Amino acid sequence: MTQTLTLPDGRGLAMYGSPGSELTVFWHHGTPGTGAPPPFALPDGWAWAGVDRPGYGDSTRLPGRSAADVARDVAAVADEWGLERYAVVGYSGGGPHALASAAADARVAWAITVASLAPRHAEGLDWFAGMIPSGVAALGAAESGEEQRRALPDEDYDPEFTERDWEALRDGLGWLGEAGGFPDGPVDDDLAYVHSWGVALADIRCPVTLLHGTADRIVPVTHGRWLAGALADARLVELEGEGHVSALASLPRFLTAAP
Repeated sequence: MTQTLTLPDGRGLAMYGSPGSELTVFWHHGTPGTGAPPPFALPDGWAWAGVDRPGYGDSTRLPGRSAADVARDVAAVADEWGLERYAVVGYSGGGPHALASAAADARVAWAITVASLAPRHAEGLDWFAGMIPSGVAALGAAESGEEQRRALPDEDYDPEFTERDWEALRDGLGWLGEAGGFPDGPVDDDLAYVHSWGVALADIRCPVTLLHGTADRIVPVTHGRWLAGALADARLVELEGEGHVSALASLPRFLTAAP
């Protein structure tokens, strides 16, 4: 069930779930996506929660938002619920936002990302290398500004899913394709990915597990490898032969073994 939290700046934030008796785990969705948590079981006493990023669902748009802005929104929900600690899970474009939460709020106990982007200007990383052409076009246009990103027709985007990705979508991950109809959200996401996240990765002190498929061409595995080297306490799990979608099917077994 969706609830709306009114933030101090007057924006409405759509939020999902409720606090767990032992731990609340916030879901950071992909692009496009929804804050409605995934249908993955959690250990007893844990509960899923999530928010629609600004520009999605009933969350008021915040032009020029950064990953840090979304981290503050999640922290506001944690404040509202009186949480002393919580965890974050980010898939694809949700990865940078989950990492921003971990950097911005010491209450984050641990983080898991699946197929996360690295910062655009990550030192030593050829950021676009191995990325699908339509992804390069969209993110490259975002670097030039909002007007240029909006000029790209949505129908030109081809995710070039692998066969394992298609199998995963048919086999239980079809809910990933249910989000849509919010034109501002994906544009604002792309702009956020190619600009500063607004946090320092060095501020992340909690354990981070990075899951990444070696056959991912939407966010190449080199992004996960770079993040693993940049974080103080990171474990990179390379999922051999998995793509951008199929890698997510591995998440449940890591949730049960989370720190």
